Amino acid sequence: MSVHAATRKRVTLAGLAEKKGAADPIVMVTAYDHPGAQIVEAAGVDIVLVGDSGAMTVLGYDSTVPVTVDEMLMLTRAVRRGLTIPLLVGDLPFGSYEASDSLAIATAQRFIKEAGCDLVKIERGGTSVDRARALVAAGIPVVGHVGLTPQTATALGGYRAQGRTADAARAVIDDALALQDAGCSLLVIEAVPSEVTAALSPLMRIPVIGIGAGADADGQVLVFHDLLGLYDGGAAKFVKRYADLRADAVAGVAAYAEEVHSGAYPAAEHSYSMPADEAAALREMIAGR
Repeated sequence: MSVHAATRKRVTLAGLAEKKGAADPIVMVTAYDHPGAQIVEAAGVDIVLVGDSGAMTVLGYDSTVPVTVDEMLMLTRAVRRGLTIPLLVGDLPFGSYEASDSLAIATAQRFIKEAGCDLVKIERGGTSVDRARALVAAGIPVVGHVGLTPQTATALGGYRAQGRTADAARAVIDDALALQDAGCSLLVIEAVPSEVTAALSPLMRIPVIGIGAGADADGQVLVFHDLLGLYDGGAAKFVKRYADLRADAVAGVAAYAEEVHSGAYPAAEHSYSMPADEAAALREMIAGR
């Protein structure tokens, strides 16, 4: 357990509201497995999102769209087992909530009951506002997501910044306010000009978490594999890499492979041994056959 974990209290929505009121930035990061969860908890983050970005970073899909509910639940359960302090948010994957309120509630209940999520996240405004309202009415805390919404990136013209005209920015802000009015507890705003976030933030009672949305949000979120340099795919403009673990990992495995080829590994210190008399007895048994 880290010093952070030894001294911090469990994060709550009330605590996040206090951080917003005190202008104390909120730290959110993704995780997709048990080791990742243990790392981000030890680092002292406030919120962990099991994002559908795991479709690309750990499951090898070309986009977030193909990932299934069962796959997301598997990832989320692994993260839950590694967390005690941060809030855990589960991303409802594409096709698992859009069609009706009843579908959204049934899917979200699985994330709460089977994976131990504290909140679930859905994307877009529009009909997702109705889904958010129904989820909140069913007792399920919700995180909204506006701006670039990867599940519908094709309809938005690809993975590109949103809200770059006054009319488009107003549409993003309207979606955010509608999700707040529907009862969302948090809002993620992705890939919008910083001016949009600056205009939105004073209108929001709930914490706003930015990703590629400038410094005026109440907190920031990045993808675990992006910030640590683990993901081999292209990185968005807003990604800052704080480590290059993929290069270190490749070098480590290459060094291992070279030592196996050369016979340097395993050495005596990496091997077990028998007492001399037992080894002699074994040789006699083998010779006797």
